[in-house]
Amino acid sequence: MAGLDPVHYKVAEAARLAGVSASTLRLWETQGLVIPGRSDTGHRQYSADDVARLKRIAWYRTERGLNPAAIREALEAGEPMADGLSAVDSDAPQGIGRKLRSLRHDAGKTLEQVAGDIGIATSLLSTFERTSQGVTFRVLHDLAEYYGTTVSKLSGEEEGGERALVRAGEWKIWPETSPGVTVQVLADGRNMMDCHRFVLAPGASSDGAYKHEGEEFVHVLSGRVEMVLDGHEFHDLGPGDSLYFASNRRHAWRNRHDGETVLIWINTPPTF
Repeated sequence: MAGLDPVHYKVAEAARLAGVSASTLRLWETQGLVIPGRSDTGHRQYSADDVARLKRIAWYRTERGLNPAAIREALEAGEPMADGLSAVDSDAPQGIGRKLRSLRHDAGKTLEQVAGDIGIATSLLSTFERTSQGVTFRVLHDLAEYYGTTVSKLSGEEEGGERALVRAGEWKIWPETSPGVTVQVLADGRNMMDCHRFVLAPGASSDGAYKHEGEEFVHVLSGRVEMVLDGHEFHDLGPGDSLYFASNRRHAWRNRHDGETVLIWINTPPTF
C-alpha cells in the first residue's frame, strides 16, 4: 500500500499557523532562516517541519529578541525554547498579550467590553492576549491608549537597564505583534525620546491612523514609505527624505517599496 503524501502548506496557510504575515515568511526566506520547497509550478510549499521551524523562529524573535544571525545560530544549535514550551504549539500567554490581559483584569473588563470599546472582534483580542500576535499597529496603539500606557512600555523597552552606546546589530527588538513590522530599539532605558529603527516588510502598514501627544521625526534609510497626515496630506518618502510632525495629528503609514523599507523614527516625549 502506498504511503500517504506528506502535507504541504501554501504561504498564507503557513503564515497563519506561525502567527505572522506572508510577507514575513518571504523575508525570512531571503534571510536564509527557512527555505520552503517548490511545487511543479514553482509555488512555495511548506512542510509540517517547516511550520514547526517557523514557529520556533517567531518565538526566538518575540521572546528572545534575536536578530536573524542569532536565530540561525540558535536553530543550528538546537537550543530549547524555555519552560518546556513546545516550538510547534503553545497557547501559553506571553509578552505584550499577557500584559494587556493583566491590565484588562485589573480594570475589571471582559474581552467583549474591551473589544467593543476598541472596535475589534472579540476573537481577535482573545487570540492576541494568548499569543501576542496578529493585531495591527493601530490596534496595538489603541489598546495601549485604552489602558493609559504606551506601546513602548508594553514592549519592555524600559526594562533591563540603560545603554548609552548601542552597536549595530545589537538592538533590542520589540516583540513582533504586527505582521511585517520589526521595531529595533536604538536607545535603551527611560529617555526623553523614543528612538527606533523600523524595518517594514513589503506592504506592511499601520492599517489606519492614530495619534498621541508629542512630536516625531521620520528619516528613510532605504525603501519607500507613504506617510498620511490628517487623512488628506500625503507624503511619499524615499531614501534620505525626512518628515517632522506633531504627534497629535492623525498619522498613518505604509511601505510602498517592493522590498524592505528601513526608517529611523523618533518620538518625543516617549508617548507612543
